[in-house]
Amino acid sequence: MRKSRILVVDDEEIMRSSLSDWLKDDGYDVLAVEDGFEAIERVKREEWDLAVVDLKMPKIDGLEVLRKLREMRPKLPVIIITAYATIDSAVMAIKEGATDYIVKPFNPEEISRVIAKLVEHQRLIRENIQLRKELTKKFRFQDLVGKSPKMVRVIEMIKTVAPTNSTVLIRGESGTGKELVARAIHELGPRKDFSFIAAACGAIPESLLEAELFGYEKGAFTGAFAQHKGRIEMADRGTLFLDEIGDISLKTQVDLLRFLQEREFRRIGGETSVKVDIRIIAATNKNLGEMITRGEFREDLYYRLNVITIQVPSLRERREDIPLLANYFLEKFCLSTGKTVYGFSDQVMKVLVDYDWPGNIRQLENAVEHAVVVATESEIQLHHLPQSVVSREANTFETKPYQSLTDVERNHIEHTLKKHRWNIKKTANFLGINRVTLYNKIKKYKIQKDKEIQ
Repeated sequence: MRKSRILVVDDEEIMRSSLSDWLKDDGYDVLAVEDGFEAIERVKREEWDLAVVDLKMPKIDGLEVLRKLREMRPKLPVIIITAYATIDSAVMAIKEGATDYIVKPFNPEEISRVIAKLVEHQRLIRENIQLRKELTKKFRFQDLVGKSPKMVRVIEMIKTVAPTNSTVLIRGESGTGKELVARAIHELGPRKDFSFIAAACGAIPESLLEAELFGYEKGAFTGAFAQHKGRIEMADRGTLFLDEIGDISLKTQVDLLRFLQEREFRRIGGETSVKVDIRIIAATNKNLGEMITRGEFREDLYYRLNVITIQVPSLRERREDIPLLANYFLEKFCLSTGKTVYGFSDQVMKVLVDYDWPGNIRQLENAVEHAVVVATESEIQLHHLPQSVVSREANTFETKPYQSLTDVERNHIEHTLKKHRWNIKKTANFLGINRVTLYNKIKKYKIQKDKEIQ
């Protein structure tokens, strides 16, 4: 296991040497430099786990070094040390992104404890991120994540049908990932070098769906100022994905059936037949058998589409996949937001696994994104989840639906202050921020101390 690397920046030789020796004795790989510009160059070229920077230095002061380091490595913890401590300098250092602020002269044991805590935190983050990546990679197929028996069967079916040109009907509730299954079939099949064209049949108005699928000629109707290729023609030599096929009208069903039988069609207003070579993959969240009985779906079209069926399970049918998916989305949104959140609390994961997820994977993804955005700690807690997932009784603080993120943060800080009876040190530690940042947020949100606590 590699040693944690610490960069010490101080223009005073005695302090620089002493601090470097203390940290080396603690088992760290330490480099001590006397110039802020050299520190910036080192961080630009090398990987570091922590930087300890003196506030007052010639040429370039510690705050400017801090700004440069934060620009280059936003997640690098930086401790500011100074013999000229003032409230203003402390506040400024924290505002610029310093992880902590320590006044000289300091006890070696004190700074050892502070650094050990930060280094251990960084180590946990790295290990959790690596674990998430390894688990996701192990149980990821194309963009599908899962290890449950039902998902394993889906993946095996994809591998079986992908090399063929057979028509596939994908069944499953909304949000289960039917389009991901269709894309996986296309990417693993003989048409992967050509287009994958999706048509959301349920989202396109019936009056426009025929034109979207088959295209039209110039002058075919008012507003048809030029020839327009439809989705079918655009998918030539590739794959056409008809999503929510159960939502199309009986008239469009007839036109689609004729195309499937003859593999040619006419654009609206056209007289010439257009031949295409495409693979058809359809999907539905409806029971087409019941629709046939009610006269809402043509039986002959059903048998044309239902050559091979793949049933995608709902999320409540594959609960063992929820931790994998949650961590997959956590990594995704940490990257997109630049935040460092290394996992979920045990309580949160239990809630995620026990919840029925009516919106399936799409809803889980939205819930994790919400949690990452509002999180102020390094671990997702119960109160970071959307109110729709966690009941008011289960949540750790009162909230109202449709709050802004600012309101959520204010409520969270106020609740935590009350929980710790306005003990600033304990509250800051619980929130994973320093005391100066907490004071700034109390002032920003105008949080008042309850009379009974005063």
